[in-house]
Amino acid sequence: MGQTIKQIAEKLKTGDRRALARAITLVESSRRDHREQARDLISQILPATGRSVRIGISGTPGVGKSTFIEIFGKFLTAAGHKVAVLTIDPSSKRTGGSILGDKTRMEELVRDPNAFIRPSPSGGSLGGVARRTREAMLLCEASGFDVILIETVGVGQSETTVADMVDVFLLLLAPAGGDELQGIKRGVMELADLVVINKADGDLKATARRAAAEYKGALGLMRPKSPHWRPEVLMISALKKRGIDDLWETIERYRTARATDGELEAQRRDQAASWMWSELDDSLMARFKEHDAVARRLRDLEGEVKSGKIDPTDAAEQLLALFLAK
Repeated sequence: MGQTIKQIAEKLKTGDRRALARAITLVESSRRDHREQARDLISQILPATGRSVRIGISGTPGVGKSTFIEIFGKFLTAAGHKVAVLTIDPSSKRTGGSILGDKTRMEELVRDPNAFIRPSPSGGSLGGVARRTREAMLLCEASGFDVILIETVGVGQSETTVADMVDVFLLLLAPAGGDELQGIKRGVMELADLVVINKADGDLKATARRAAAEYKGALGLMRPKSPHWRPEVLMISALKKRGIDDLWETIERYRTARATDGELEAQRRDQAASWMWSELDDSLMARFKEHDAVARRLRDLEGEVKSGKIDPTDAAEQLLALFLAK
């Protein structure tokens, strides 16, 4: 790599953008030698992490997530914050590459010296969340970014993955209700700490008010995750830059409320444990597929399953036996 891991870590902690970009590229790599280097890097920067506000952002298609993130990000940098945006792009099924649209749509935020935007391919992982987003978040924190925004691909039960790595989960919705409300899965609503209705301006303002009332009613029927916080519904207009200051004030109130009795710290400890199990799952699967005996038999057994010659459970048991054989 040209530089030692220690040198990259030291440069990263001074806020060096190139070192940060290089470090994220390293942790996203699936090469075994890179994974070992990434673990070493994370260990070295870990004491400098954990001081940011971690915000997860999800929303229905067409709700204006990119516009919202850019306006919100610019508001935060103007207030003196350093903002990192980790935007998870849909991966190509054929190539595994990502569709890097969000970075080009956030033209003003890209040029902001106090902002950093990193699109990452989802790699087909659960909910479109890049496998190494957690590590990228830690690298951004070590580099001095005090607000981390993690944007997910869409709305679905798999958004639990993002909720398990942030302090506050924000659900961005369009000004509609009724059938649209029914279309949003209950699981996602239960994850939301804040529901934010965008495009609450012009002819849509009255519709946004009605939607806010419906969402408040729906949230009122759900048991809150915390005894110290009941999810709130806010109306904003990212296009008109209205309501953004109220949103940030609400996020600060949320963090203050959740800090009661050390609840927010406890949540982060639980998230770290969840991260460990996620890593264990990923590492075991990677080693399973790399196992010589499994690799030799895998394609044939998969073909037999597809043709109906063998039961999927039986095939899985055979592969596990090969993997576990001494």
